[in-house]
Amino acid sequence: MAYKILVDTMVVLHFSWILFLFFGAYWGLKNKGVKRVHIGGLLFALILHVFDWYCPLTHLEIWLRSRHDPGLGYSGSFIIHYVEKIIYLDLSPTLILLLTVLLCLVNAYLYLKMFRCKDRPHFST
Repeated sequence: MAYKILVDTMVVLHFSWILFLFFGAYWGLKNKGVKRVHIGGLLFALILHVFDWYCPLTHLEIWLRSRHDPGLGYSGSFIIHYVEKIIYLDLSPTLILLLTVLLCLVNAYLYLKMFRCKDRPHFST
């Protein structure tokens, strides 16, 4: 039972990490520490996809699931079952790499845009 709870928790954590990679720039624009973690996470995701490696969270989920019950296919709750379908989309590795690069470029644009706005002198009349 403890492994089932850990697996479900890891799936939710993994999904939260993915959401952070997509939307973290909005939080990172206001918080320097979050920006560093976000940019590092984006670079890490890009490296994983370039070298066709699995995310460490995926390895942990697989290990925890095997500890719970190796024969189970749909062992989690209803929500976890559908969150996993979002996390593990059935897309080609090339398309996932292209989408990851696009995500990194969009976030780089947001951060550079914010950087330029901070450097402009503000004149009051």
